Amino acid sequence: MLSELEISNLGPIRHARLSFAPGMTAITGETGAGKSMLLNAIRLISGGKADAAQVSGGADGAWIQGVFAVLPSGVAARVAQDAGITPSQDDNELYLSRTVPNTGRSRAVLSGHSVPRSVLADIAAQLITIHGQADQLRLASAVHQREFLDMVAGDDAAFDMYRTAWVSLRSLDERLRALGNQESSVRQRADYLRESVEHINEVDPHPGEDNELKERRSRIENAADIAHGVSQALAALDASQIDVDADGPSAAALIAQAAQALRSIHVPGLFTQIADRLETMNADLADVVFSLSSQLDPDENVDSLDSLNARIHELAELTRRWGPSLQDVIAWRDQAMLDMEDLDDSPQKIQELRAQRCEAYDQALQAAGVLSRLRIAAAKALSKTVNGELSSLAMSGAKLDIRVSRRSGASVAEATDGRRVGAGDIGLDDTGPLDAHGFDDIEFLFTPFPGSPQLPMGTSASGGELSRLMLALELSATGRRGSKGADSVDEAGNAGNAGDSAEIGDASNDEGHSDGNADMTFIFDEVDAGVGGKAAVELGRRLARLAKHAQVIVVTHLAQVASWADAQFVVSKSPDEPGETADSATSVSTGVHEVRGDERVREIARMLSGSESRTSLDHARELLAASAL
Repeated sequence: MLSELEISNLGPIRHARLSFAPGMTAITGETGAGKSMLLNAIRLISGGKADAAQVSGGADGAWIQGVFAVLPSGVAARVAQDAGITPSQDDNELYLSRTVPNTGRSRAVLSGHSVPRSVLADIAAQLITIHGQADQLRLASAVHQREFLDMVAGDDAAFDMYRTAWVSLRSLDERLRALGNQESSVRQRADYLRESVEHINEVDPHPGEDNELKERRSRIENAADIAHGVSQALAALDASQIDVDADGPSAAALIAQAAQALRSIHVPGLFTQIADRLETMNADLADVVFSLSSQLDPDENVDSLDSLNARIHELAELTRRWGPSLQDVIAWRDQAMLDMEDLDDSPQKIQELRAQRCEAYDQALQAAGVLSRLRIAAAKALSKTVNGELSSLAMSGAKLDIRVSRRSGASVAEATDGRRVGAGDIGLDDTGPLDAHGFDDIEFLFTPFPGSPQLPMGTSASGGELSRLMLALELSATGRRGSKGADSVDEAGNAGNAGDSAEIGDASNDEGHSDGNADMTFIFDEVDAGVGGKAAVELGRRLARLAKHAQVIVVTHLAQVASWADAQFVVSKSPDEPGETADSATSVSTGVHEVRGDERVREIARMLSGSESRTSLDHARELLAASAL
């Protein structure tokens, strides 16, 4: 709901602040006073195109701000949160602002944060509906007509069921398309994996084998130096390890003799401890001698070096291609073997996916059929109610027909057992008559007078007629947004015929009900064009009826319409104060103020007769009293 609109330096409006209340607000004033500039201000905060020519003369720029009360769980609040902005938690308000400078680009601001103009447009689309000559033509598009009819049908479960089926169908198409595009590369991949695995298996590497072989090669390459050094060390420690006929005791024997000599001293303490240490050293020395002896390998020769180098080169080729280590090569081979199994199964998987795709197509087609029956019933009920409203809005003989036609191929054959057949025989990625919204084409056809051919809505009526047609549509949709819909649908998808029972938006349901329109502000301009007398009273009555479910702002010249409003603002011109503009001698500004009590009576009287005579004032009071009933 629009709580407040503040305007600075926009066209003839130097400054204005309007505080709106729930219900119906009338904007009145003399022709040419600048009422249209209020609508321009709302279009600007709704993301409309800015024009520097709209800035007041002598001003650096224009500024407009609208304050909207929103439902915390409403769509507008969610759109704002997606943009990174949360409505004020104290009062659940969003601030939509627009700055239009004399030169340069305009700036869009949402609750104090600069945002792209498109963000304001997205949020305003959930908060404001303007029915003016330039705005209401949006319902001439097939997309908006479908959205409006679906809102009236209102069965969320049925629409969710179709959306789920459609997403599943498109997901399967994506998977099948990916597999189809990869079919040749899959075969190449399988051949590569198979050849690679065979090659690795032929080499048969073992973890760490390359490092072991390199160490062994180093020993062979340095065999002479190793043999000479080890031999000298053994000759010093134990010559018998080299020559069994060698004379002289080994180092171990000499240490053993020393230990025995110390133990022969019959003084306990120090000598015994030293003897123990010598024996420990002798044990370590024996290990050293054994280790050195094992290093003398007579089998190590230059002939084995060639085979070692060949094996090392073979393993290096594996690590170069699938390494960096032999452990990585072995892990890659094991994974490749698993991948080959999956690739070998891909034809079978494609067949399984094709079967799932056929089933998903059938389900989407059935869900679309449920939507179609809902739309047909809702179209019938909506047309009937709208046509009833038109006769009370000075459009007797005018008629709206809503055509719901199924695209070619939308019918589904039925087997004798009730099973649907043939629907899945459609080619990959071909959704036939289906799109993201079902298989229906929606047309709103308007007949402005008896005998006229049915013409597309938007090209067959004047601005005033279109405004009243939109009012009739909004009235007929009142109470339907987010509700069950025009008809109930049972589990089998059979729609009941609501068109012959409860009419959509029946006036009997008017009293004080709040519905899904609570966040919405409807603005009507030119709705009273060509209307007068009793029809004007009925027009005001219906605007007031819509205002029981949503905020309504109407720009009107008719007292019979304005009298129904809960609040009334008057737009008027007055000379600028000296110094306010560069040409203060001749310039005028537009002001906006709310009229109440006697002041409102005088404004209604002016609208009735252009004067404030006793008769017109009495008539104004009578009209206001009658409208309050």
